[in-house]
Amino acid sequence: MNLSYFISKRIRTAEAGSFSSIIHKVAVASIAIGLAAAIASFLIMEGFQNTVKEKIYSFSNHLLITKFTMNNAVAEQPFEFTIDLFKNPEKFPFVKHVQEYSHKAGLIKTENEVFGIVFKGIGKSFNRESFSENLIEGNFLSFPDSGYSHEIVVSRLIANKINAKVGDEVILHFFQNPPRFRKLKIVGIYETNLSEYFDNKVVIGDLKLVQQLNGWVANQAGGLEVLIDFDHFNLFQLWKDDIGAYKKAIRERIIDNPEVQNKFSTTVSAIWNYKFDFDQAALDEAQRQIGESMDYDLNIETVRDKYTQVFEWLDLVKRQVRILLGIILVVVSVNMISVILILVMERIPMVGLLKAVGAQNKLIRSVFVFNGMNLVAKGLIYGNVIGLGFCFLQYQLHWIKLNPHDYYMSYVPVQWDWLTVLTLNVIVFAVVSLVLLLPTRFIARIQPVKAIRFD
Repeated sequence: MNLSYFISKRIRTAEAGSFSSIIHKVAVASIAIGLAAAIASFLIMEGFQNTVKEKIYSFSNHLLITKFTMNNAVAEQPFEFTIDLFKNPEKFPFVKHVQEYSHKAGLIKTENEVFGIVFKGIGKSFNRESFSENLIEGNFLSFPDSGYSHEIVVSRLIANKINAKVGDEVILHFFQNPPRFRKLKIVGIYETNLSEYFDNKVVIGDLKLVQQLNGWVANQAGGLEVLIDFDHFNLFQLWKDDIGAYKKAIRERIIDNPEVQNKFSTTVSAIWNYKFDFDQAALDEAQRQIGESMDYDLNIETVRDKYTQVFEWLDLVKRQVRILLGIILVVVSVNMISVILILVMERIPMVGLLKAVGAQNKLIRSVFVFNGMNLVAKGLIYGNVIGLGFCFLQYQLHWIKLNPHDYYMSYVPVQWDWLTVLTLNVIVFAVVSLVLLLPTRFIARIQPVKAIRFD
């Protein structure tokens, strides 16, 4: 058996109520609370990000294909959506679903209210499964075999503003020359809480109505929405390609750029700011492959490009959680340094005795490092129990509520990611274990004679 580990094991147990016992409990508690806070923060952050993303994806999917135009109007330029991607999606293994759509601006008019809206026309290929979580009342559209559907689905926000409910009929006025109107029936109410982007303006109806109003033929639409299967992409390969592209960009923009003065510091800063986003890398790769198969007059963009502000905000949330992890590591590390210093001071006579019989500083330092690592291990166990237990209760009971108008959801979400939990455990254990080496350097300054007489 390792001698330093044997000694550490013998001195590990402190008497109940003693100062050492209190110090041990403080060390374990600080690690447990820190790890629990980190686990809860990361799982809640991922749940929050995933919830917001899924709400956006359920409305716009992952990729948007439209006719290339310099016009910034709401309505898109029509094109024949029966392209190869639509007719043969199996040619692209990462594509799960393709559906046509079109937008048209208008007004909802009731007996007492007038409200501006964007009418989103959809077809029979619409992915109802992904949208079903947003439907909170009534039913979805039914599409007739001939003609267009006279049914619409509105948001709860719009329904409240025009004082309407499921089953009511409303008149939609569409902006065109000459202006036209249609009387349609509300059959369902949806809610995403993303008011600025959807709930405040989008009404869902039949694409055939838009085609009739605009004088389009049956195979024309304003755009295509493409749903991507992220599981198809290889994480390592995407990361490898992303690293290669980033290195090339650094060389072109910094190293080979004569306008850059301090190349070293600029390169270090660029490397430090590098971040890899799997979802973004997968979307970019899907965008590239699909784009190569399309005509040049069609434009393809990711939903992240269309709703840049939302995704930048989500990235900011992720950065804040990482900063929190850094603060937690600093606090836990400082606590452990203090604890080990106290334990060393308490065992100075033992240290002097071990030095007197020929023990080297390395062996004695290992005794306290093993002792500290034991405290870290206990803290990790308790931290996992507390953190995962808290997340499990929130996941099952939803007992912490949120204001959906401010946070886009009605309760704090939790996204289970065991790789994240394992990574946090490894980081905390590795960082704190390395920090333990700092206070044990004090042992080298202890003189055997003075240590044995120490009281």
